[in-house]
Amino acid sequence: MNICVFLSAADLDDRYTAPAREFAELLGKGGHTLVWGGSDAGLMKVVADSVEESGGRLVGVSVDFLHHKARPGCHEMVVTRDLAERKAQLLARADAVVVMVGGTGTLDEATEILELKKHGMHAKPVVLLNTAGYYDGLKEQFRRMDAEGFLPVPLAELVFFAEDGVAALTHLEAAGGVR
Repeated sequence: MNICVFLSAADLDDRYTAPAREFAELLGKGGHTLVWGGSDAGLMKVVADSVEESGGRLVGVSVDFLHHKARPGCHEMVVTRDLAERKAQLLARADAVVVMVGGTGTLDEATEILELKKHGMHAKPVVLLNTAGYYDGLKEQFRRMDAEGFLPVPLAELVFFAEDGVAALTHLEAAGGVR
């Protein structure tokens, strides 16, 4: 299966890189394809390295102004004109989506994917991988949105919060996103 992973291209410490590496190894050993932003830097590089070393495939979707940071030697690399086209390509190539730790770009990607799902534009399972409690605040905000009627679909149908990579893949398998 093609699993899109949104995540940071920043260099991060071991509390984020070790769980990311473990999740990526699960993807690779499962024979899955990583669909990601295509960067060969930071956490993106850690995940791509681990997927590739574990036998998985790499499909990168970079953007023109970042193409100089694109990972060489991918199975496939697409370079888009802008960020909107990049997000569309990432979603189109994915069977499921996992959001890992990241900054504003990752948050933008996650909220757009969730907004599209909310409006029935896709039915792909979406998991927020809550490494080291990184998304605790966002989880609380989503629960409030759900409780106060801001979500037209139940939160449980929109996104799943996983505390580790095993839980993320288990959820995707149960949701039918990974066969």
